[in-house]
Amino acid sequence: MRGWIALLLMLFACFNVQAQSPVLLHTVLNQLSQHTAVRAAFTQQRQNPALATPQNSSGQLLFVTGHGMLWQVQQPYQETLALTGNQTVRIDASGHVQPVRNERGVSQISQMLQSMLAGQLDAVMRQFNVSADGTAAQWTLHFTPKQARVAQVLRSIQLDGDAYLQGIRIDMQDGTLTDIRMTNTREAGPLSELEKHALGLP
Repeated sequence: MRGWIALLLMLFACFNVQAQSPVLLHTVLNQLSQHTAVRAAFTQQRQNPALATPQNSSGQLLFVTGHGMLWQVQQPYQETLALTGNQTVRIDASGHVQPVRNERGVSQISQMLQSMLAGQLDAVMRQFNVSADGTAAQWTLHFTPKQARVAQVLRSIQLDGDAYLQGIRIDMQDGTLTDIRMTNTREAGPLSELEKHALGLP
């Protein structure tokens, strides 16, 4: 379950741009692609119809264009996941890795964010319809899946931000709703040896 929540963060890759949004969409992609390595704090709330109360977690994330993302949960438990391409692994304190099984539909979702944040529009135009609202200074993107196998799992994704991605809202077909908010988003600066190893960097 923890792996599934974290994998949902890796979101975007493909959509059919609607007529009213291409200029804003290109502007947003250009803004996001300017930041090749980004750190942020995150808070996540997950609402599940089967549970009486939401599940909350928080921690730190690191995104490096072309290499993937580290998702470091700090509360209420400690866990580090490395999401690279369509692969996800769990990393312990000593740097040992353990593969995490992708659940149905997650591999498609998990590749989206990397393509989006890298500004790869061609990679973002195959599986989702998208509409864009707002301005370059404060924008929202709405995604709905085109492929039936993805639509069986995922209802919609909403992203919002400014110069950086600030929020992700994931609405699943089973009624599960995940809200992720990012704060203190900034250029990553030097990476630790563990971070480089986890993302396959020299």
